[in-house]
Amino acid sequence: MSIESLHNGLIVSCQAPVDSPLHDPFVIAAMAQAAVNNGAVGVRIDTPAHIYAVRQRVQVPIIGLWKQVIAGYDIYITPQFHHAAAVAEAGADIIAIDATTRKRPGSENLAVTIARIHEKLAKPVMADVDTIEAAKLAVNAGADMVGTTLCGYTAATKHLSPPAWELLTQMLEKLQVPVICEGGISSPQMARRAINLGAYAVVVGTAITGIDYLVRDYISILNTES
Repeated sequence: MSIESLHNGLIVSCQAPVDSPLHDPFVIAAMAQAAVNNGAVGVRIDTPAHIYAVRQRVQVPIIGLWKQVIAGYDIYITPQFHHAAAVAEAGADIIAIDATTRKRPGSENLAVTIARIHEKLAKPVMADVDTIEAAKLAVNAGADMVGTTLCGYTAATKHLSPPAWELLTQMLEKLQVPVICEGGISSPQMARRAINLGAYAVVVGTAITGIDYLVRDYISILNTES
């Protein structure tokens, strides 16, 4: 499966909070299959168990990751090589990693980690970044594609609200690899805007699969006195 098959398409992030009843391999796999049945060109999946379950039900590319909270470190998306290896073994086609400039656990080096993923796992890498500086460094380190995933979610960008239109534009101007728009896309019109701007593909998660968050938003508004 190739990155080219994602071009101009919708990638659906099928994830759920760990305390949600939706955080179950069977449920996540059903979400992924429903997305693919209706035209998604790829899916983005967290944890090896969920990736394995999804692999049994869909044939489109899986962007795999493994969120890990490690004491003393802020990065959490596939933070170390052994996490990437587990994601690859579970059936992911593309490995998503945190490629911000924040300190990495185990003193791992971004370029070395990407090189090991290429050499040992034979998988392309999606670099999740928050700034144009991080994006450039990720490409120089060998990333095959770069996403706006973490803009608005790091200390350096917490003053910004996704979607990261400015970062997307900067990345499209400065980078020579596929640029993925991810984060804060909450309508088909916004997804269309991302593609029109030049994004290689667009990732949508919460707006499609985030039942827990969406219901809370409705309840919050309904419980607010007018």
